[in-house]
Amino acid sequence: MSELHGHLDLLVLAVLADAPAHGYAVIEELRRRSAGAFDLPEGTVYPALHRLETSGFLTSRWEAHGRRRRVYRLTRRGRGRLERGRSDWSAFAGAVTTVVGEAR
Repeated sequence: MSELHGHLDLLVLAVLADAPAHGYAVIEELRRRSAGAFDLPEGTVYPALHRLETSGFLTSRWEAHGRRRRVYRLTRRGRGRLERGRSDWSAFAGAVTTVVGEAR
């Protein structure tokens, strides 16, 4: 899917809304939820995680569960951003559907 630009942050926030996760788990969950459509490289997802943390939408800390990993969690600000993003996406998707319509 090449139209991911501009939507990656929303997707990452949605995954982390369910539970804290380390970066690779976020990648795996995006792949799973999209039935393989979002098979994203680490070089795409990790910069998004860092950007979202710098913006205050995520927080992280190092945890050791067999192996040391940085685990990301949504902040209150991140939950608000996710809700606004969901609302914006719903309005956008509805408008596109109205314009494009279904095959006739």
